[in-house]
Amino acid sequence: METGRNKIKKTGMYLVLLFWTVVSLFPIYWMFTFSLKNNKEIFGENIIGLPKHWLWSNYEAAFTAGNMGSYFVNSIIVTGFTIALTTIFALMASYALTRLVWKGRKKVNNIFMLGLTVPIHAAILPVFIILRNLHMTNSYQALIIPYVAFALAMAIMISISFLQNIPAELEEAACIDGCSVYGIFFRIICPLMKPALSTIAIFTFLQAWNELMFAVIFISDSKYRTLSVGIQTLSGAYTTEWGPIGAALVIATFPTLIAYTFMSKKIQESLMAGAIKG
Repeated sequence: METGRNKIKKTGMYLVLLFWTVVSLFPIYWMFTFSLKNNKEIFGENIIGLPKHWLWSNYEAAFTAGNMGSYFVNSIIVTGFTIALTTIFALMASYALTRLVWKGRKKVNNIFMLGLTVPIHAAILPVFIILRNLHMTNSYQALIIPYVAFALAMAIMISISFLQNIPAELEEAACIDGCSVYGIFFRIICPLMKPALSTIAIFTFLQAWNELMFAVIFISDSKYRTLSVGIQTLSGAYTTEWGPIGAALVIATFPTLIAYTFMSKKIQESLMAGAIKG
């Protein structure tokens, strides 16, 4: 009797999970098929089904007429530098705040954590004025520096919570063996912080890759536009052809899915480590 009930429960659970999987994957499927259709199929003839005619030319239009290739490269440059600088600064700051003893470190930590309370919209005007006075608008650093600044608070919080669970005895043993502070940091701490760094990287990637507000205000030259701004201009220039717009959305979305697919295991390890040790 119990076995029959367990089978029914498992079957129901699998059905619910299957339904949830279909619901979660449907937007990706719809966006991909949307990018390969013409306006007639998109707006009535074939909304959900596979394309009757697979219009790969939509991607060609997005890359050539829409200039998505250049915007894609700009997004990679901005996001790559943002992730690299954020992870380096966060790891160094968290190590200094948790392991090194110096006057005022608690106040400095509180200042960093204040960054979590500052809404990005409230800082647009002062950041724009600073960048304009420094003649840094219409450049990669006009986006990289603000992105790093706003991502740093969360990155430091993640790093500190993970670093506090690393036994200090490891560093003491390395110090006894003659390892310097820099040697301990690079040889002991950095390898053990890989799951936390992966978490920081994916969150920073999502923030920088999808950001629109700063990219619209600080960049007016098409040479430095990112994908999010490029898609906006594409929809304005090709209002009657939605296929290339769907292709541009696929180009902007799939890198995020690929990045999370390869880094999800590290993120889960980081979250589990924090839950168990914390």
